[in-house]
Amino acid sequence: MSMLTPPGMGGKYRITGDKYPRMRRPRNRGRIVVAAIAAVVALSLAGWGTLQLIDVFTGDGEKTSAAVRKTDCKGSPKQSAASVLPVALKPGQITVNVYNATPRGGLAKAAADELKKRGFTIGKVGNAPAEYDKKIPGSGMLLGAPAATNGPFSVLGTQLKGATTKIDARTTDDVDLLLGTAFKALDTKKDADTALATLANPAPAPSRKC
Repeated sequence: MSMLTPPGMGGKYRITGDKYPRMRRPRNRGRIVVAAIAAVVALSLAGWGTLQLIDVFTGDGEKTSAAVRKTDCKGSPKQSAASVLPVALKPGQITVNVYNATPRGGLAKAAADELKKRGFTIGKVGNAPAEYDKKIPGSGMLLGAPAATNGPFSVLGTQLKGATTKIDARTTDDVDLLLGTAFKALDTKKDADTALATLANPAPAPSRKC
């Protein structure tokens, strides 16, 4: 066996010429393992960062909303119905014109006299205009300017349950009470006073459930 024969060739082969066989360089497995671990770590960090961003934009927002709701339920004062309803006027601050739209006579005067006893200021009394005469099927109608919806209608409505409301083009503060064909009498003074008291001092709104 020649001195130049690589081990394991058993002397069967001989190297001739000026070229030598190239031996493959052994792979560095250590570097591959390190690179793989680094890649896993990098992916883990990226995933963790993504979760943190999601938590910032969703989780914290939900916590904040919950905190706001909790504060709103426990920290803020309860809102009463009086804060959203118009302030009730006193009967003496409302001028009422009473008109009879029924085929029965004497109702307008009787209703006007009773309203005067209850503190209302009485204006005109008589038969209803032709456009309303015998054309109001219910117990009655309250007619006034748009501003009447913010108080006068509510106060006068306590005297006659079931009365409908309608606005017209007038600019004055007076309100018309037109007695309909189903009218029999004003509500009793006791019931009317109870309705007025409720209007002036409404029950507080129920507390919000958290």
